[in-house]
Amino acid sequence: MAMDDHQSKVQRLYDACDAVFSSGSKAGLPTLKQIRWLQDLLDGMEAADVGIDGGAGGSERSSSSEDDERSPPGRRFLSARAFTRITYVHIHECDDFSIGVFCFPAGATLPLHDHPQMVVLSKLLYGSMRVKSYDWANAPPCSGPRKSGLARVVAVDEMREAPCKASVLFPRSGGNIHSLTAVTPCALLDVLAPPYAEDLGRPSTYFSDISIPSLPGFAVLEEADLPDGFRVAGAPYVGPELPVDMDSMYN
Repeated sequence: MAMDDHQSKVQRLYDACDAVFSSGSKAGLPTLKQIRWLQDLLDGMEAADVGIDGGAGGSERSSSSEDDERSPPGRRFLSARAFTRITYVHIHECDDFSIGVFCFPAGATLPLHDHPQMVVLSKLLYGSMRVKSYDWANAPPCSGPRKSGLARVVAVDEMREAPCKASVLFPRSGGNIHSLTAVTPCALLDVLAPPYAEDLGRPSTYFSDISIPSLPGFAVLEEADLPDGFRVAGAPYVGPELPVDMDSMYN
């Protein structure tokens, strides 16, 4: 798992994800050692490493000076102040995994949603957010993604504030169904493995939750429509160039 010291941090992350999640790697969930490797890489990343100015001024950019030295002159950054609605910065997606950043203005909420059959690693790059999350109380049926049922509470308004350790959730544990609310402007670097794919049984489903006073620590989740007017905007990735292994993408 040796990494090239001359690579950008985002390139190192891509290479590690390709090694862990690519179709040519060992089938099944990644090992604990592989998860820790990915978490360590995510823990070392900051907003400037993916082309975002998180509002930390010169100190944030200077902390990524190694990447800046490898970047073309005049490299530009997306400004955190420009995100007036939830915005997704797409970095990479293939059949096996995706890498991107969700940027939130203060007060914005990504409604309760799931990640069917996915491993998700997340790193809060700047700011703070509150997380509410659940896992299904029993295994979902093999026929397809769960649309309703009894869920166990994993976190209720858990506060996360950068800098903090990268988090991980698994298909059946860790808080696979969650909502995210920005307390301040914030950004979340996400790795999804594999990415959403409705035709492959991995749709993005949104939920409403109903507490059960007689059963503390549990709630009933029901499929729900997105709130009227809710939309995630898109923004271009302007971080370090990311050469990818085209053979691994199409094998």
